[in-house]
Amino acid sequence: MDVFARLRRRRQRLSARARVAGVASAAHAADLGPADPGAVATLAPVHRHPAVPDPTAAAFFDVDNTLLRGASIFWFARGLAAHDYFTTRDMVGFAWKQLKFRATSSEDPDDIASARDSALAFVAGRRVDEIVTHGEQIYDELLAARIWSGTRAFAQLHLDAGQRVYLVTAAPVELARLLARRLGLSGALGTVAETRNGVYTGRLVGDILHGRAKAEAIRALAEREGLDLERCVAYSDSINDLPMLTAAGSAVAINPDPPLRRLARIRGWEVHDFRTGRRAARYALPMAAALAVSVGYAYHRRRR
Repeated sequence: MDVFARLRRRRQRLSARARVAGVASAAHAADLGPADPGAVATLAPVHRHPAVPDPTAAAFFDVDNTLLRGASIFWFARGLAAHDYFTTRDMVGFAWKQLKFRATSSEDPDDIASARDSALAFVAGRRVDEIVTHGEQIYDELLAARIWSGTRAFAQLHLDAGQRVYLVTAAPVELARLLARRLGLSGALGTVAETRNGVYTGRLVGDILHGRAKAEAIRALAEREGLDLERCVAYSDSINDLPMLTAAGSAVAINPDPPLRRLARIRGWEVHDFRTGRRAARYALPMAAALAVSVGYAYHRRRR
């Protein structure tokens, strides 16, 4: 078999896995449970008239560095570390990936794959309801304060217009749904881990919801829910989300990495940057935070 044939077969396999991941994620998108009234009330206008439903339009928001400062899987892992899900080495690895993410405002595909593989490893054999219960506490303690208020305001504009709002993330779908529910959004698309009898098996359904898999998930959801993608808007910070951004009729760059900023300028997309502080602070503060996390957890584990 020649090189080009092997490449074609590899692309076909990747496309098939992305399609499976997207369809699986779309099937879980609206399974949120009741919204958190407190979270919604703090961000909603005091006086609001009921929105007139606009059932064929929706907005899709990436999570990491678009809605949330940093990588959601890192903060989730940090919260679970308190329940002995990790070794010190695991936490040091997560801290390093968080440092790279915050310092460069970009996503390394190898780091993403490694982080999700690690996530699957620590949930294997655990009950789904156990992880979700811990997730509620982690949201309150670590995630709520890291939501970009500017991005949340954009989401609220779509809700006020009667449109649905979905999160789209490579993070586990349980974490994605929790975020969406606590923020009063319509649903979430995330990486689906295989379960049997309410227990994680340690395997993925399809692939990580990243890159083309996000676009597949959006298309599958649009088909399920009767959305007109030409009337939809996608928001992201990363050029890695180009398939998702181009799957919707409109795109907005939020806190964009340099390649996405350049592309947005070329294509005339809106750009909004909610990051503040000087360039030095963008590098020094995340480095100090990551180092503190690593050393602190190592010390904590040694004492125990």
